[in-house]
Amino acid sequence: MKICSLLSAAAVLGTTTAFVPTQQRTAASTTTALDATIAVFGASGLTAQECVYQALKDGDKVVGLTRSPSNCVVPKGSGGAAADTPLSDPNLTLIGGDVTNAADVAKVFENDIDGVIVALGGKTSDVGDSMLTDGTNNIMAAMKEKGVKRIAVVTSIGAGDSKDQAPFAFKLLMMTVMKKIFNDKNNQEKAVTESGLEYCIVRPGGLTVEAPTGVINVIDGEAGSIPRADVAQFCLEAVKDADFPYVGKCPCISSVGGTSWVKDRSGAARGEMAK
Repeated sequence: MKICSLLSAAAVLGTTTAFVPTQQRTAASTTTALDATIAVFGASGLTAQECVYQALKDGDKVVGLTRSPSNCVVPKGSGGAAADTPLSDPNLTLIGGDVTNAADVAKVFENDIDGVIVALGGKTSDVGDSMLTDGTNNIMAAMKEKGVKRIAVVTSIGAGDSKDQAPFAFKLLMMTVMKKIFNDKNNQEKAVTESGLEYCIVRPGGLTVEAPTGVINVIDGEAGSIPRADVAQFCLEAVKDADFPYVGKCPCISSVGGTSWVKDRSGAARGEMAK
């Protein structure tokens, strides 16, 4: 098995802590992560696709659950010239199913899973008002049944106790058009923090589909933007690294520290081609 390592929390700049992932083991580091079998829920989503793709490139096995397996493609951020082509690999198992159906979730755990990434999404008008919470509860119940401990859950800046870290304009959206989804996110986070599992709730700033920067800042103040590829890197280390420093925490992450951002609702932010 390949051994990976993590050197984290390297520098503190005001309220911004630089999280520095590394790919090579050093003699001074005792933090290690073995090649793993990782479950990714919401596998065809933009952030989840990055998790799947990067895990496969790192030599891991991936079992993904998604309502639309055919929508799982090579991501734009990390995929380079192969972006948008069908994502297939001998180490990838895709299962078509609904996370709110416990029987579908159980199919994932018919495999020996080492860690879990939950990157669910969708409009409440399409998936319901409680999909995030209900689905995550199904996942955590299956984890406990199988003895799986480590989970990373992607939510958002502004969720839980990070409300004050969201820019004013985004707070207005949270209280109006996004009120239902944030109610679900808050309930999801509460369920995770009370689960007794080794969790990391990941709250990214404004998401982009740009190439990974390798810059992942843990933010105490307002968070800037961050590529989904960098969020995926953080999530993968959260479930693979035995000594990951943010287990039991809810870090807000950004590639740009201490700057405000505006939620980009354009097609470009979702990776859509200009018409």
